[in-house]
Amino acid sequence: MTSTPRRLQAELASLTTEAFRPELSEIDQLPTLDIARLMNGEDAGVAAAVGARLPRIAAAIDAIAERMARGGRLVYAGAGTAGRLGVLDASECPPTFNTDPAQVVGLIAGGPEAMVTSIEGAEDSKELARADLDALKVGADDTVVGISASGRTPYAIGAVEHARALGSLTVGLACNEHSALAAAAEHGIEVVVGPELITGSTRLKAGTAQKLVLNMLSTITMIRLGKTYGNLMVDVRASNDKLRARSRRIVALATGASDGEIEKALTESGGEVKNAILAILAGVDGPTAARLLEESGGHLRAALADAGT
Repeated sequence: MTSTPRRLQAELASLTTEAFRPELSEIDQLPTLDIARLMNGEDAGVAAAVGARLPRIAAAIDAIAERMARGGRLVYAGAGTAGRLGVLDASECPPTFNTDPAQVVGLIAGGPEAMVTSIEGAEDSKELARADLDALKVGADDTVVGISASGRTPYAIGAVEHARALGSLTVGLACNEHSALAAAAEHGIEVVVGPELITGSTRLKAGTAQKLVLNMLSTITMIRLGKTYGNLMVDVRASNDKLRARSRRIVALATGASDGEIEKALTESGGEVKNAILAILAGVDGPTAARLLEESGGHLRAALADAGT
Protein backbone atom coordinates (compact mmCIF):
# COMPACT_ATOMS: atom_id res chain seq x y z
CA MET A 1 0.00 0.00 0.00
CA THR A 2 1.33 3.43 -0.92
CA SER A 3 2.19 5.62 2.06
CA THR A 4 0.39 8.94 2.52
CA PRO A 5 2.68 12.01 2.37
CA ARG A 6 2.36 12.54 6.13
CA ARG A 7 3.06 8.90 6.94
CA LEU A 8 6.01 8.86 4.55
CA GLN A 9 7.41 12.00 6.19
CA ALA A 10 7.21 10.29 9.57
CA GLU A 11 8.91 7.16 8.19
CA LEU A 12 11.77 9.16 6.71
CA ALA A 13 12.22 11.20 9.88
CA SER A 14 12.79 7.98 11.82
CA LEU A 15 15.59 6.75 9.54
CA THR A 16 19.25 7.20 10.42
CA THR A 17 20.07 7.70 6.74
CA GLU A 18 17.69 10.67 6.59
CA ALA A 19 18.72 12.39 9.82
CA PHE A 20 19.52 16.11 9.77
CA ARG A 21 22.84 17.22 11.23
CA PRO A 22 22.58 20.78 12.55
CA GLU A 23 26.36 21.01 13.05
CA LEU A 24 26.70 20.94 9.26
CA SER A 25 23.97 23.50 8.55
CA GLU A 26 26.50 26.07 7.36
CA ILE A 27 28.68 23.71 5.33
CA ASP A 28 28.02 25.78 2.22
CA GLN A 29 29.89 28.66 3.87
CA LEU A 30 33.10 26.67 4.33
CA PRO A 31 36.18 26.73 2.08
CA THR A 32 36.21 23.91 -0.49
CA LEU A 33 39.19 22.18 1.15
CA ASP A 34 37.39 22.10 4.51
CA ILE A 35 34.31 20.53 2.91
CA ALA A 36 36.52 17.96 1.21
CA ARG A 37 38.16 17.14 4.57
CA LEU A 38 34.76 16.74 6.19
CA MET A 39 33.58 14.46 3.43
CA ASN A 40 36.74 12.39 3.53
CA GLY A 41 36.39 12.03 7.29
CA GLU A 42 32.83 10.83 6.86
CA ASP A 43 33.89 8.25 4.28
CA ALA A 44 36.64 6.93 6.56
CA GLY A 45 34.06 5.28 8.81
CA VAL A 46 32.28 3.33 6.08
CA ALA A 47 34.70 0.39 5.97
CA ALA A 48 34.38 -0.09 9.73
CA ALA A 49 30.59 -0.16 9.45
CA VAL A 50 30.89 -2.86 6.79
CA GLY A 51 33.40 -4.69 8.98
CA ALA A 52 30.84 -4.92 11.77
CA ARG A 53 28.62 -7.00 9.45
CA LEU A 54 31.26 -9.37 8.04
CA PRO A 55 29.85 -12.54 9.65
CA ARG A 56 26.46 -11.86 8.06
CA ILE A 57 28.07 -11.03 4.73
CA ALA A 58 30.15 -14.21 4.79
CA ALA A 59 27.12 -16.37 5.61
CA ALA A 60 25.25 -14.86 2.67
CA ILE A 61 28.19 -15.46 0.33
CA ASP A 62 28.46 -19.14 1.28
CA ALA A 63 24.75 -19.59 0.63
CA ILE A 64 24.96 -17.74 -2.70
CA ALA A 65 27.97 -19.78 -3.85
CA GLU A 66 26.20 -23.03 -3.00
CA ARG A 67 23.26 -22.07 -5.20
CA MET A 68 25.40 -20.76 -8.04
CA ALA A 69 27.47 -23.95 -8.03
CA ARG A 70 24.19 -25.71 -8.93
CA GLY A 71 23.69 -23.38 -11.88
CA GLY A 72 21.75 -20.64 -10.10
CA ARG A 73 21.90 -16.93 -10.82
CA LEU A 74 22.66 -13.90 -8.68
CA VAL A 75 20.05 -11.17 -9.16
CA TYR A 76 20.30 -7.69 -7.67
CA ALA A 77 17.14 -5.60 -7.33
CA GLY A 78 16.95 -1.97 -6.27
CA ALA A 79 15.74 1.50 -7.15
CA GLY A 80 17.67 4.69 -7.81
CA THR A 81 21.28 4.67 -6.59
CA ALA A 82 20.89 1.22 -5.04
CA GLY A 83 19.61 -0.20 -8.32
CA ARG A 84 22.40 1.46 -10.29
CA LEU A 85 25.00 -0.04 -7.97
CA GLY A 86 23.50 -3.49 -8.50
CA VAL A 87 23.54 -3.08 -12.27
CA LEU A 88 27.14 -1.85 -12.08
CA ASP A 89 28.31 -4.84 -10.06
CA ALA A 90 26.48 -7.27 -12.34
CA SER A 91 27.90 -5.68 -15.49
CA GLU A 92 31.46 -6.05 -14.20
CA CYS A 93 31.23 -9.82 -13.73
CA PRO A 94 31.46 -10.96 -17.38
CA PRO A 95 34.73 -9.11 -18.18
CA THR A 96 36.27 -9.92 -14.79
CA PHE A 97 35.18 -13.53 -14.28
CA ASN A 98 34.03 -14.61 -17.76
CA THR A 99 30.52 -15.22 -16.48
CA ASP A 100 27.56 -15.47 -18.81
CA PRO A 101 25.74 -12.09 -18.79
CA ALA A 102 22.65 -13.94 -17.59
CA GLN A 103 24.47 -15.39 -14.56
CA VAL A 104 24.68 -12.15 -12.56
CA VAL A 105 21.83 -9.75 -13.31
CA GLY A 106 21.03 -6.25 -12.10
CA LEU A 107 17.40 -5.12 -11.99
CA ILE A 108 16.60 -1.44 -11.48
CA ALA A 109 13.09 -0.15 -10.87
CA GLY A 110 11.92 1.41 -14.12
CA GLY A 111 14.26 -0.59 -16.35
CA PRO A 112 17.42 0.49 -18.23
CA GLU A 113 16.17 4.06 -18.68
CA ALA A 114 16.31 4.46 -14.91
CA MET A 115 20.10 4.14 -15.03
CA VAL A 116 20.31 7.71 -16.27
CA THR A 117 17.01 9.32 -15.34
CA SER A 118 14.41 9.11 -12.60
CA ILE A 119 11.35 6.98 -13.44
CA GLU A 120 8.37 8.39 -11.57
CA GLY A 121 6.82 5.96 -9.10
CA ALA A 122 8.88 2.91 -10.10
CA GLU A 123 10.51 2.46 -6.69
CA ASP A 124 7.11 2.43 -4.98
CA SER A 125 5.88 -0.63 -6.86
CA LYS A 126 6.15 -4.13 -5.41
CA GLU A 127 4.16 -5.34 -8.42
CA LEU A 128 6.86 -4.07 -10.79
CA ALA A 129 9.48 -6.04 -8.87
CA ARG A 130 7.41 -9.20 -9.11
CA ALA A 131 6.96 -8.70 -12.86
CA ASP A 132 10.69 -8.13 -13.35
CA LEU A 133 11.56 -11.33 -11.48
CA ASP A 134 8.91 -13.34 -13.31
CA ALA A 135 10.39 -12.16 -16.62
CA LEU A 136 13.66 -13.77 -15.51
CA LYS A 137 11.83 -16.95 -14.42
CA VAL A 138 13.54 -16.81 -11.03
CA GLY A 139 13.57 -20.17 -9.24
CA ALA A 140 14.89 -22.20 -6.34
CA ASP A 141 18.57 -22.18 -7.36
CA ASP A 142 18.67 -18.42 -7.78
CA THR A 143 19.57 -15.70 -5.27
CA VAL A 144 17.85 -12.32 -5.16
CA VAL A 145 19.57 -9.46 -3.33
CA GLY A 146 17.29 -6.54 -2.52
CA ILE A 147 19.24 -3.28 -2.12
CA SER A 148 17.88 -0.18 -0.41
CA ALA A 149 19.65 2.42 1.73
CA SER A 150 16.48 3.16 3.68
CA GLY A 151 15.48 -0.50 3.87
CA ARG A 152 11.88 0.53 3.14
CA THR A 153 11.83 0.80 -0.67
CA PRO A 154 8.80 -1.18 -1.91
CA TYR A 155 10.53 -2.34 -5.11
CA ALA A 156 13.42 -3.96 -3.19
CA ILE A 157 11.14 -5.43 -0.52
CA GLY A 158 8.73 -6.71 -3.16
CA ALA A 159 11.57 -8.41 -5.01
CA VAL A 160 12.76 -10.19 -1.87
CA GLU A 161 9.26 -11.21 -0.78
CA HIS A 162 8.39 -12.60 -4.21
CA ALA A 163 11.73 -14.38 -4.60
CA ARG A 164 11.36 -15.99 -1.19
CA ALA A 165 7.88 -17.21 -2.11
CA LEU A 166 9.40 -18.79 -5.23
CA GLY A 167 11.98 -20.64 -3.10
CA SER A 168 14.95 -18.47 -4.05
CA LEU A 169 17.65 -17.51 -1.58
CA THR A 170 17.13 -13.92 -0.46
CA VAL A 171 19.45 -11.22 0.86
CA GLY A 172 18.38 -7.79 2.06
CA LEU A 173 21.04 -5.06 2.05
CA ALA A 174 20.08 -1.87 3.89
CA CYS A 175 21.72 0.98 5.80
CA ASN A 176 19.24 1.31 8.68
CA GLU A 177 18.68 -1.02 11.60
CA HIS A 178 15.40 -2.91 12.01
CA SER A 179 14.61 -2.45 8.34
CA ALA A 180 11.66 -4.07 6.59
CA LEU A 181 14.00 -5.22 3.82
CA ALA A 182 16.37 -7.13 6.11
CA ALA A 183 13.40 -8.63 7.96
CA ALA A 184 11.91 -9.89 4.69
CA ALA A 185 15.10 -11.70 3.63
CA GLU A 186 16.74 -14.86 4.88
CA HIS A 187 20.04 -13.00 5.12
CA GLY A 188 19.59 -9.45 6.38
CA ILE A 189 22.65 -7.21 6.14
CA GLU A 190 22.28 -3.78 7.71
CA VAL A 191 25.35 -1.57 7.34
CA VAL A 192 24.64 1.52 9.44
CA VAL A 193 26.87 4.38 8.33
CA GLY A 194 24.92 7.18 10.02
CA PRO A 195 23.45 10.42 8.68
CA GLU A 196 24.82 11.79 5.45
CA LEU A 197 26.89 14.95 4.98
CA ILE A 198 24.06 16.26 2.78
CA THR A 199 20.79 15.30 4.48
CA GLY A 200 19.23 12.26 2.85
CA SER A 201 21.77 12.00 0.01
CA THR A 202 22.25 8.26 0.32
CA ARG A 203 24.43 8.05 -2.77
CA LEU A 204 27.21 9.15 -0.39
CA LYS A 205 28.14 6.97 2.62
CA ALA A 206 25.23 4.57 2.17
CA GLY A 207 26.07 4.16 -1.52
CA THR A 208 29.73 3.55 -0.71
CA ALA A 209 28.76 0.93 1.89
CA GLN A 210 26.47 -0.82 -0.58
CA LYS A 211 29.21 -0.85 -3.23
CA LEU A 212 31.68 -2.40 -0.75
CA VAL A 213 29.22 -5.13 0.20
CA LEU A 214 28.28 -5.89 -3.41
CA ASN A 215 32.00 -6.11 -4.23
CA MET A 216 32.28 -8.80 -1.56
CA LEU A 217 29.15 -10.70 -2.57
CA SER A 218 30.18 -11.07 -6.20
CA THR A 219 33.97 -11.31 -5.84
CA ILE A 220 34.12 -13.81 -2.99
CA THR A 221 31.35 -15.88 -4.54
CA MET A 222 33.43 -16.07 -7.72
CA ILE A 223 36.48 -17.07 -5.67
CA ARG A 224 34.43 -19.87 -4.11
CA LEU A 225 33.33 -20.95 -7.60
CA GLY A 226 36.93 -21.28 -8.79
CA LYS A 227 36.96 -18.16 -10.93
CA THR A 228 40.36 -17.19 -9.54
CA TYR A 229 43.67 -18.97 -8.95
CA GLY A 230 45.04 -17.41 -5.83
CA ASN A 231 44.43 -13.72 -6.44
CA LEU A 232 44.73 -14.00 -10.22
CA MET A 233 41.74 -13.45 -12.52
CA VAL A 234 42.20 -16.66 -14.47
CA ASP A 235 38.73 -16.46 -15.98
CA VAL A 236 39.24 -12.94 -17.35
CA ARG A 237 37.70 -12.44 -20.77
CA ALA A 238 40.29 -11.03 -23.18
CA SER A 239 37.98 -8.80 -25.21
CA ASN A 240 40.38 -5.93 -25.93
CA ASP A 241 44.10 -5.19 -26.18
CA LYS A 242 44.45 -4.29 -22.50
CA LEU A 243 42.78 -7.52 -21.40
CA ARG A 244 44.82 -9.60 -23.84
CA ALA A 245 47.98 -8.10 -22.33
CA ARG A 246 46.61 -8.80 -18.86
CA SER A 247 45.90 -12.41 -19.87
CA ARG A 248 49.53 -12.94 -20.86
CA ARG A 249 50.70 -11.36 -17.62
CA ILE A 250 48.39 -13.59 -15.55
CA VAL A 251 49.72 -16.71 -17.27
CA ALA A 252 53.28 -15.50 -16.67
CA LEU A 253 52.64 -14.83 -12.98
CA ALA A 254 50.99 -18.23 -12.50
CA THR A 255 53.55 -20.29 -14.40
CA GLY A 256 56.83 -18.37 -14.78
CA ALA A 257 56.87 -19.60 -18.39
CA SER A 258 58.65 -17.87 -21.26
CA ASP A 259 56.85 -15.54 -23.65
CA GLY A 260 56.98 -18.19 -26.35
CA GLU A 261 55.45 -20.88 -24.14
CA ILE A 262 52.73 -18.49 -23.01
CA GLU A 263 51.85 -17.45 -26.55
CA LYS A 264 51.71 -21.07 -27.68
CA ALA A 265 49.52 -22.14 -24.76
CA LEU A 266 47.11 -19.23 -25.18
CA THR A 267 46.83 -19.86 -28.92
CA GLU A 268 46.12 -23.57 -28.41
CA SER A 269 43.55 -22.81 -25.72
CA GLY A 270 41.73 -20.20 -27.78
CA GLY A 271 42.83 -17.45 -25.41
CA GLU A 272 41.45 -19.14 -22.29
CA VAL A 273 43.82 -18.16 -19.48
CA LYS A 274 42.86 -20.97 -17.11
CA ASN A 275 43.39 -23.62 -19.81
CA ALA A 276 46.74 -22.12 -20.78
CA ILE A 277 47.98 -22.18 -17.18
CA LEU A 278 46.91 -25.79 -16.75
CA ALA A 279 48.52 -26.82 -20.04
CA ILE A 280 51.84 -25.27 -19.01
CA LEU A 281 51.92 -26.40 -15.37
CA ALA A 282 50.63 -29.93 -16.04
CA GLY A 283 52.46 -30.39 -19.32
CA VAL A 284 49.32 -31.36 -21.23
CA ASP A 285 47.87 -30.27 -24.54
CA GLY A 286 44.92 -27.93 -24.99
CA PRO A 287 42.15 -30.57 -25.32
CA THR A 288 43.42 -32.42 -22.24
CA ALA A 289 43.49 -29.19 -20.25
CA ALA A 290 39.93 -28.45 -21.32
CA ARG A 291 38.78 -31.94 -20.28
CA LEU A 292 40.49 -31.75 -16.88
CA LEU A 293 38.90 -28.38 -16.18
CA GLU A 294 35.47 -29.60 -17.21
CA GLU A 295 35.82 -32.62 -14.91
CA SER A 296 36.85 -30.36 -12.02
CA GLY A 297 33.93 -27.99 -12.48
CA GLY A 298 36.26 -25.26 -13.66
CA HIS A 299 38.43 -25.23 -10.51
CA LEU A 300 42.04 -24.88 -11.62
CA ARG A 301 43.56 -26.15 -8.36
CA ALA A 302 41.43 -29.29 -8.51
CA ALA A 303 42.36 -29.85 -12.17
CA LEU A 304 46.06 -29.49 -11.33
CA ALA A 305 45.64 -32.03 -8.54
CA ASP A 306 43.89 -34.45 -10.92
CA ALA A 307 46.77 -34.01 -13.36
CA GLY A 308 49.22 -34.96 -10.59
CA THR A 309 50.82 -31.53 -10.41
